[in-house]
Amino acid sequence: MRIFFSVGEPSGDLHGANLIRRLKSRDSAIECVGLGGPKMQAAGCDLHFDLTSLAVMFLASVLKNIRLFFRLIAEADRYLETHQVDAVVLIDYAGFNWWIARKAKKHGIPVFFYGVPQVWAWAPWRIRKIQKLVDHVLCKLPFEAAWFEQRNCHATYVGHPYFDQLVHQEYDSAFAEKLLHSNKKLITLLPGSRNQEVKSVLPILLDTAKAVLQEDETCRFAIAFYNESQRQESSELIAQSNVAVEAYVGKTPELMRAAYACVACSGSVSLELLYHRKPTVIVFKVKRWVMVAQAFMLRIKFITLVNLIATKEIRRRNFRPYDPDDPKAESCVMPEYLTAGDPSQKVARRVLGWLQDVPSHSDSVADLDRLAVRYAQPGATTRAADYLLRELCDEGGTEEFQSQVGLPDTERAA
Repeated sequence: MRIFFSVGEPSGDLHGANLIRRLKSRDSAIECVGLGGPKMQAAGCDLHFDLTSLAVMFLASVLKNIRLFFRLIAEADRYLETHQVDAVVLIDYAGFNWWIARKAKKHGIPVFFYGVPQVWAWAPWRIRKIQKLVDHVLCKLPFEAAWFEQRNCHATYVGHPYFDQLVHQEYDSAFAEKLLHSNKKLITLLPGSRNQEVKSVLPILLDTAKAVLQEDETCRFAIAFYNESQRQESSELIAQSNVAVEAYVGKTPELMRAAYACVACSGSVSLELLYHRKPTVIVFKVKRWVMVAQAFMLRIKFITLVNLIATKEIRRRNFRPYDPDDPKAESCVMPEYLTAGDPSQKVARRVLGWLQDVPSHSDSVADLDRLAVRYAQPGATTRAADYLLRELCDEGGTEEFQSQVGLPDTERAA
């Protein structure tokens, strides 16, 4: 059995590597090939090109590499045509992967998308591509499967592979112990992993810390930077803020675990904070024109994954961004501020509420725990691998996997 992978983001490389390991543990005869990253290669994938080295966010970067992208698509097309490939698995990187999906469908190869683009959030007309090019969507978020099924796309909820990673996350126990040796509660600031996020969000986080410390000196603040260059580039801003704040690199898990509460830039970090049951305020700073555009393009009521998981209805019914301070606003697990301005005073009030009202903090932890018990659990990788192999088994999968999953003789492929 041969499965062709196409993965373009570093996070997808990790999820792809874990999926490959799980597939091979289920059936050692499986051959995994395609486009991905070094982690997938280490897991046993015959890598044709390190696509993660081209992970890009901006149009200029895409145009710079456009000839290489089309060469890779052509090479993938030739491979799919000249080799027996049983399935194509796509992970993230939708702009490129739509092309791979087209080539796979041209050759009659089933296409599975593991962690599909968030078409439910914006530009929902993209659903037509999924209907046309994808045989089955393996969903990371609990509401996605029903959303896709309602639009005539085959979908299965397997869970978020991020939680598989967190179960095996390593911690610096000595550093974590050091963080706890203080009578002041730790508030951890998480400005994001991308440079642009740090530049836009860190000033808000520092102003929040200053406002909190002016009213409550029973806490202390620490910043979890993604890399050393971000810390160095932020050193002048931190010094100018006159805020007593510690800055660390590579200690995010420890700073999360030791925190009494957190303030974070919007992103997948919210899932990790859910896993650790940490009361958190989410901030996302955008340009003013983006605020105007999102009123017409953004179709969901929340920008935070944890809040979307918790709500019964993800679709928003007006053009106003969610305001957690609006008395009529729906309550959410993690108060969030999508803004073009400075919400630091509002964010500070949220943090002060948890510091000065212990029952309020306890209620927040309890809400997170109820959600985490249900959704922040490992097993997504195993469920995705087993689904793929069951589908391929029905189409003639290997005897090794058929015997492992224990299919009755009447259900096994000939």
